[in-house]
Amino acid sequence: MPRVLVDAAAVPADRGALIRYVDGLVAALDRAGADLAVVCQRSEAERYRRLAPSALVLPGPVAISNRAARLAWEQSGLPLLARQAGADLIHAPYYSIPLGSGLPTVVTIHDATWFTEPDQHSPRASFFRSATRTAVRHARRVIVPSKATRDELVRVLAADPTRIDVAYHGVDLGQFHPPSEDEIRRVALRCGLHGQPYVAFLGALDPRKNVPNLIRGFAAAAKHLDAPPALVIGGGIHEDDVDAACREVEATVRVIRPGYLRAPDLPGFLGGALVVAFPSRGEGFGLPVLEAMACGAPVLTTHHTSLPEVGGDAVAYTEPDADSIAAALGDLLGSPSRRAQLREAGLARAREFTWDASAEAHLSSYQRAIE
Repeated sequence: MPRVLVDAAAVPADRGALIRYVDGLVAALDRAGADLAVVCQRSEAERYRRLAPSALVLPGPVAISNRAARLAWEQSGLPLLARQAGADLIHAPYYSIPLGSGLPTVVTIHDATWFTEPDQHSPRASFFRSATRTAVRHARRVIVPSKATRDELVRVLAADPTRIDVAYHGVDLGQFHPPSEDEIRRVALRCGLHGQPYVAFLGALDPRKNVPNLIRGFAAAAKHLDAPPALVIGGGIHEDDVDAACREVEATVRVIRPGYLRAPDLPGFLGGALVVAFPSRGEGFGLPVLEAMACGAPVLTTHHTSLPEVGGDAVAYTEPDADSIAAALGDLLGSPSRRAQLREAGLARAREFTWDASAEAHLSSYQRAIE
């Protein structure tokens, strides 16, 4: 069996959906009996030893404080560690790859919206476009989390579809589960809800997440209700457009912004919501949709890119404009029976996505890269 080195040191510090991908994959590869080496930040070494007890865990740099330092280390320090570890292959899980390692490299490209929705990204999109072009050109195999992302890479970069492997993400049902009353109360207390029901959003506040239109659509739907819920926007940094949308509606509805939520709070936050709304304009996979379904939440999302691959018939859909969001949210908030149906369908749908199945797809990709 070939030894695979996974570069977990590339994971950004915000520990969002990407870290859940790397953690879920590494643990599942270890369970599958893979000959695995994991390079990580020194502060993360013990955590990866717990996640993958059979893996060789290699503490990498003491700290990577900026992207330039990380990329420099990726090109020099990572190949050296790979040789010391006796690796047969490197898996780069975050867009960029080492170019002079002398080993076959597999890269994960998480989405193509850097190309298809350039105006929906911050200025850092230029780095991801450059890194994606280089990785698609030089990696032996490219792993993507959805068929939609594969098709977009073929369309916008003329990528070779025979070198692209689809490996859906999984969901950790131990971490993401229908919450207890205690878990719901804890999150409600932290958010200052005082018993008020709420609609939830969880994710970064990047422009493509479409949070300003969610705020406006929510306000339009809530004005028809005698006792409107709050809108709780969890995660991300405060973007100017989000601030402006909040100011527009602050006299009519309550919008709560608790910032980043701790991992133990997520089941209570998602599963305790009347609806989890994720009206993104484009996703490589849409892990928040899957995790919300696993927590028993009724989910509202869009038909765009990969999201129907994840939600199937178990979620409600809207177009991303504010009027459409208002109509779809209004329908869900006014129909307890529809929300109950989506809860049950979402729980069943979430069980179809496992990290063990994702690991098997990754192992097949690794084998193709070596062959």
